[in-house]
Amino acid sequence: MAEALLVLADGGVFPGVSLGARGRTDGEVVFNTSMTGYQEMLTDPSYAGQILTLTYPMIGNYGIDLAVEESNRIQPRGLVIRELAPYASHIRSTGGLHEYLAERGVVGIAEVDTRAVTRRIRQHGVMLGTITTDETAAAALARVRALPVYDDVNWVASVTTDHEYDWNNAGEGMKRVALLDGGVKRNIMRSLAARGCAIRVFPATSTANDLLAARPDGIVLSPGPGDPRLLEFMVKETRQLIGKAPMLGICLGHQVVAKALGAGTFKLPFGHRGGNHPVQDTRTGTVTVTAQNHGYAVDPDGLDASALVSHINLNDNTVEGLAMKTEPLLTIQFHSEACPGPLDSMALFDQFCAMMAPTNGGD
Repeated sequence: MAEALLVLADGGVFPGVSLGARGRTDGEVVFNTSMTGYQEMLTDPSYAGQILTLTYPMIGNYGIDLAVEESNRIQPRGLVIRELAPYASHIRSTGGLHEYLAERGVVGIAEVDTRAVTRRIRQHGVMLGTITTDETAAAALARVRALPVYDDVNWVASVTTDHEYDWNNAGEGMKRVALLDGGVKRNIMRSLAARGCAIRVFPATSTANDLLAARPDGIVLSPGPGDPRLLEFMVKETRQLIGKAPMLGICLGHQVVAKALGAGTFKLPFGHRGGNHPVQDTRTGTVTVTAQNHGYAVDPDGLDASALVSHINLNDNTVEGLAMKTEPLLTIQFHSEACPGPLDSMALFDQFCAMMAPTNGGD
């Protein structure tokens, strides 16, 4: 295979071999520590604008299964791995990772010292980088240093749906959920549908009145990519939704709700991305292991007195969830819909469904 380079904005250069398509790709370089789920990660819209580094040393061993995809395309700008499995072994596999990336025009790199990349990011923070198969390291570095800052781009605009649609058909007795799409994962809709919900998905540019016109029994704000400080329109409209119907905010949705309730947000040095983050419910003391994928966190200073911090991250004490004392609302920074797992937090969907009143029956 052809030679390739991963070049970081701080001057770090990591040689490897070309994986997937040839060419160049740029993005914020991040790492995920999960041992499985590479295809779910590759189709997670929260990775828009980023180059994903996987810390697990062998990737591709169980191939590709289109049924597990979380969106309709590969979302990261590029992929960095240590070793590509020489063949895929799984009953549902329809192909290999290299071909999967190549067919979709995604540039990747293998045979990289991903431990060294991860340690560099942990030490210096996430940074822009590039994967290239046709440049010198010096030329690539000069190009990377001229790129726009990741935090200044509204990535939600690049991943949200451009039209309203129904995920499933509303049957008799089903609860109706309006879902604001900031970069939704399919397993959120699957999880809600499995609990008797009919989901209507709305673009991130939708107003509060757009969602309320659907007469929802509950409202969900989805995960998504990028800096929530660029989403003031969503924050303003969310402020109008609180109290109108039971609400669930997940990841970016949690951050948007927090801002609507007066809290701030800030960027983490290297984010939380992986399947082993311990989170404690401050009300019960219960600890669950969670899957996470976010680069920003909630600053509770300024939080409205009607709200409370319901969950904290036991690694760094960052805010992992909010609730309200007077309204049916819960938010989580982690992914209760995590697929392939862990599944410790799936019961949060049950809690949300229990908050919804009996269906209003439709028109």
